[in-house]
Amino acid sequence: MESKKGRYIFLILSVLCVMLIILSSVKDGLMNPIRNTVGYILVPVQTGVNRAGRIIYERLKDRRGLDELKEENERLQSRLDFLTEENNILQQNAEELVRLRELYELDQEYASYRKVAARIIAKDSENWFHVFRIDKGSQDGIRVDQNVMANGGLVGIITDVGLNYATVRSIIDDESRVSCMGMRSSDTCIVAGDLTLFQEGRLRITNLEKDSSIREGDRIVTSNISSRFMPGILVGYAMDIEEDSKHLMKNGYLVPAADFNDLREVLIIIDVKSDQFLDENPGTLNELP
Repeated sequence: MESKKGRYIFLILSVLCVMLIILSSVKDGLMNPIRNTVGYILVPVQTGVNRAGRIIYERLKDRRGLDELKEENERLQSRLDFLTEENNILQQNAEELVRLRELYELDQEYASYRKVAARIIAKDSENWFHVFRIDKGSQDGIRVDQNVMANGGLVGIITDVGLNYATVRSIIDDESRVSCMGMRSSDTCIVAGDLTLFQEGRLRITNLEKDSSIREGDRIVTSNISSRFMPGILVGYAMDIEEDSKHLMKNGYLVPAADFNDLREVLIIIDVKSDQFLDENPGTLNELP
């Protein structure tokens, strides 16, 4: 609006200036007073016209500069969006590479077990992966009771299998019971799932004999007498081991080796414990999947 108004003013002043120039050019002595008068008027008017012209020119130049800056900003923003997306992809690839590297190291650590990798596609909780689904099923050789590992340790066990998916119950689930032992002492115990307790990052260790030598920081692994879990898989680390109130047994807590806040990929051990020990008696440890 201001630009149009400026143009109109400039046009009027230009016309007036031309008229005054014509009058001042008349070669007639009678016109001298008029020419002088015109001169007095013309000079400031011409100066005003020139000033107005410069102002309008500067505004037009500024407007053109702003348009160019706007176009340049749009180009830069587009480039920035592209680089941001590219950086996000690279970041995701880097994070995935780290996870796959950890999975590979876990695979090498338990090289004696045949394994297949799978991705997690769903979970039953917004907080933790206590029950989740993977993208491998019976067509990939997945069966019920196969053990699942990730992030450096035991994660859970297969409880249901479809053609192209399977369900995993993790060791933090309330219904989970895993027969374990101290890696240093070989003393047996049960690691019990407890979602409420896991809010503190711990699970419960029960059924420890009174004379057990399991102590703070000991590595707890699946025991060789487990009916469903392959032996020697790291479950976590013992803490706060002490006698119960009746001084008959010991109890304590376990910090899981796996991170249940952020699971993406897992390894499934192809072998099932019952295939090797069909006549195995689970004993009195009351182990559940």
